[in-house]
Amino acid sequence: MPDHTDVFIDFLCPYAWRGVELAAVLRNQGEGFRLRHFSLVEGNHAQNQKTHTWSLADQPLDAPDGEGYMAYQTPSLRAFLAAGAAARQGEEAAWAFALALFRAHHEEKKPLDDQTITAAAQTAGLDQGRFSQDRQDEAALRDALRAEQDAAREIGVFGTPTFVLPGGEAAYYRFENLTRDPATAREWWNLYTTVLRSDPGVATIKRAKNRPAKRAA
Repeated sequence: MPDHTDVFIDFLCPYAWRGVELAAVLRNQGEGFRLRHFSLVEGNHAQNQKTHTWSLADQPLDAPDGEGYMAYQTPSLRAFLAAGAAARQGEEAAWAFALALFRAHHEEKKPLDDQTITAAAQTAGLDQGRFSQDRQDEAALRDALRAEQDAAREIGVFGTPTFVLPGGEAAYYRFENLTRDPATAREWWNLYTTVLRSDPGVATIKRAKNRPAKRAA
């Protein structure tokens, strides 16, 4: 049994960003988390609704913009491959880069392009020469991304962030609010894990459309 919680993320997703921020706070308290990747573009692709036939890892980095989710195909692939390259410098580097890229995209509203990725790598303190070289190992990075998607499908991941606890319990947790406060992060995490492990076996909690969750001002 693993001693960590896996968290499946997509850099496109603001809810994943909030989940990673919470997990990062808890990591500083000694909680074990591991970053995993799940592509919302791939998960929602029309060709994958019955059988899985389309993989983001097989797509070109210069694909023309599409519609809907497909408009995000190239930025998403670029971010995943860069994250894979950053992870070659170790777990701390992977987390530092993920936080920097999430913040640049969702907090600073920057596009997921090469300029933003390079700046995130600098903010994360990566070895720039090694990062640039590792990004060129595209075939291996694509293989790793493909394996991540296979693992996500086996679990049944459909959204981000999805947390997989050490005991195997897994659920999507949609954060409407962001916290970087240690006490608040611990409270929210305890609430989540208590529900996930509770005897009633709560499968779905979805708020009524006219009674949405409160958002921080």
